[in-house]
Amino acid sequence: MRVISAQEVAGALAWPALIERLASTFCQGVEAPPRHHHAMHRPDGEATMLLMPAWEPAGYIGMKMVNVFPQNANAGLPAISGLYILCEGLHGTPVACLDGSALTSRRTAAASALAARELARQDASSLLVIGTGKLAPMLVEAHAAVRPIRKVRIWGRNPEKATALAERFRDRFDCEAVNDLETSVPQADIISCATLSTEPLVRGEWLQPGSHLDLVGAFRPTMRETDAECLARSEVFVDTYAGAMGEAGDILQAIDEGAFRESDLRAELAELLKGQKPGRTNDEAITLFKSVGASLEDLAAAIEVWEALKDD
Repeated sequence: MRVISAQEVAGALAWPALIERLASTFCQGVEAPPRHHHAMHRPDGEATMLLMPAWEPAGYIGMKMVNVFPQNANAGLPAISGLYILCEGLHGTPVACLDGSALTSRRTAAASALAARELARQDASSLLVIGTGKLAPMLVEAHAAVRPIRKVRIWGRNPEKATALAERFRDRFDCEAVNDLETSVPQADIISCATLSTEPLVRGEWLQPGSHLDLVGAFRPTMRETDAECLARSEVFVDTYAGAMGEAGDILQAIDEGAFRESDLRAELAELLKGQKPGRTNDEAITLFKSVGASLEDLAAAIEVWEALKDD
């Protein structure tokens, strides 16, 4: 079994190819049972273990194990780490063990970009990224692969991290760190949130007609990145219905507050990509994409890596 490093994973997952792989896999479908979600009570706080299996009906089989330690920020370490085991489909033999953190970051950003390709206005040129973790730079690159992004703004709880991240992209974009979301959100065509927040960061009253809101950070019912008005004002799409109604705190809490209903969901990503349900209704509409991650995405990304590297 080949061990594939984070550097190799990143090198094998060019944004256009990965986005197309995700699109085709969503359309074709895989077997993807609900992920196993285990809370772990550690001496320094609560952590989470996620187990995410998926398999093609007559092809590859895979499973990701992820550990989420929010407290790692205090040690200067990524909050998310893990690995992915990919098996061939004929006999179930493991063929590769991939770095799970790199795989997760890139497939998550690619799924956001795929949704933005379907939902954001064609002329969307300004991006606000909320969060400064490992996923943040991936979101900049992925969104820029599907829309003509020229202006990028970065917000984070730690202004120094936001400034450092903005500096990384100054040679490619008009890129700056910002410290006020109330003024920055209305100026962005695409707002992409990647945090572990449990309190709303984005307010619905700040959203401007025609904007696209991308929510990829909060992945538990107790987490949220937006208030209920964001959901109420938006055409809401999700990666999968099962994931959204099981774990998407932004949606579940808005429902509990009476501002949103499950029936208000417009489509899951597969329906959108297959043309079974429409996307954005007009240029003035506000679109919102909420993802909590799907094992289909991990399997698709792992296959893309393996097929790019297996003959090396």
